[in-house]
Amino acid sequence: QVQLVESGGGLVQAGGSLRLSCAASGRTFSLYAMAWFRQAPGKEREFVAAIGRSTSLTYYADSVKGRFTISRDNAKNTVYLQMNSLKPEDTAVYYCATGPPPPSGLEHSYNYWGQGTQVTVSS
Repeated sequence: QVQLVESGGGLVQAGGSLRLSCAASGRTFSLYAMAWFRQAPGKEREFVAAIGRSTSLTYYADSVKGRFTISRDNAKNTVYLQMNSLKPEDTAVYYCATGPPPPSGLEHSYNYWGQGTQVTVSS
């Protein structure tokens, strides 16, 4: 059974940084695309970033481009989201997801999801 476990969330001041991690198990990690989505209170879940099987193919939402970086370590079965220059509007529960390649910004492209980790950015 595929499991995704996120970690690294927390409370940070605006302008600060956090790195989220998502550890995957249950299937061959390197064969699948990975992505991060987020859901703010009262809003629908939205795409943040995605990465293909190799590290050379990445996609970002316009709202995080230039501030967030997605990466993966296939040896550790882990995907990361480095978040810099955080803003209060980045406050949300961040979810890790995995699905067949190629990477996509669409939720229905991913068939396994983690439980989420809370990120709160104070002004």
